[in-house]
Amino acid sequence: MERTDAVELTDRLHAEQGRGDPFAAAVRATRMPMIITDPRQKDNPIVFCNDAFCDLTGYGREEVLGRNCRFLQGEDTDQGDIGLVRIAIEARTDVSVELLNYKKDGQPFWNALYISPVFTDAGELQFFFASQFDVTDRKERELAALEGREFFERAVRDRTAELEAALAQKTMLLHEVDHRVKNNLQMVAAMIRNQARFSGSDDVKTSLVATLARVETLGAVHRRLYESKDIATFSLSDFISEISVGLVDSTGQSRVQLDLDLEPVEVAAPSASPLALLVNELLTNALKHAFPDGRCNGRIRVTMRSADGEATLTVEDDGVGLPAQPDSRRSTFGHRLVQSLVRQIRGSLTLSDAAPGTRATIRFPSHSAASRP
Repeated sequence: MERTDAVELTDRLHAEQGRGDPFAAAVRATRMPMIITDPRQKDNPIVFCNDAFCDLTGYGREEVLGRNCRFLQGEDTDQGDIGLVRIAIEARTDVSVELLNYKKDGQPFWNALYISPVFTDAGELQFFFASQFDVTDRKERELAALEGREFFERAVRDRTAELEAALAQKTMLLHEVDHRVKNNLQMVAAMIRNQARFSGSDDVKTSLVATLARVETLGAVHRRLYESKDIATFSLSDFISEISVGLVDSTGQSRVQLDLDLEPVEVAAPSASPLALLVNELLTNALKHAFPDGRCNGRIRVTMRSADGEATLTVEDDGVGLPAQPDSRRSTFGHRLVQSLVRQIRGSLTLSDAAPGTRATIRFPSHSAASRP
């Protein structure tokens, strides 16, 4: 009965997304405690809480709804931290803070709280979205972060596949669906960013940051598809120009020279996401491994060619080159992801010695070939 109530609440808050939306289902079913408050009502009451929130606090749903979040506070809750939350809510902005809260039975717990406002397209403040973490036991939180990362990556892949199937149907349908996806990807990115922020493990944090970059890459793809007048094709060359500069800047390796030699290449819309993720993985790998030990002087060259229905994407660096022995990184999630993405686009991947450096070459059908059944 509790989960039926959660379905009714999320459907009432986001009726346009529907019960079948996997991200609404994620909010209901995830182990991450979550609530939604309505600042348009007096005292900004809670209008939704998921089962994980009830499990964390010991309160039943009927004891939570309609109340302000302050009922979790107690005599030892820091008033200065509460003031930070109050200021952020009045300013309608994000806030993250660790509060000493209390469960229904009086047991205290440290609550890593992240609050983010949700606005309508017209700029009207609609809700506040809040996620909580019991950070009293750091080890349990790290395990939850790993499980959450795998869940969100699977949810993004499933939802992206559904959208790519819809791209070829109708322009108006595409724009409507893509608008919803961007909002959902932003929510997923916010949750992953929050998990990384409160992770006590460097390995977990590194994995989550890599996942966040992949989600943001998917978001950039859908933004371009949404803005494009041609719903059937995707300009891969323009996209590479956009994200490659940003990736280099984000690493802080300002002395790494980026050379782009890109012929205009259009690919079928269903290939847009896997190709974009491939570009992200290859560039990120080059920036991470080609120039070790603080070396920043180097060059990364990205070329794009197309002939006779086949496109060739090459990412080449003049760094340390391929290792003499098989690289243990070949078994990482990133390497498995690249292999899977290459298969999705019916392409091939070749790694070779660039003397000096490493050259990764991907060949795949361009638009005229990729669009055939």
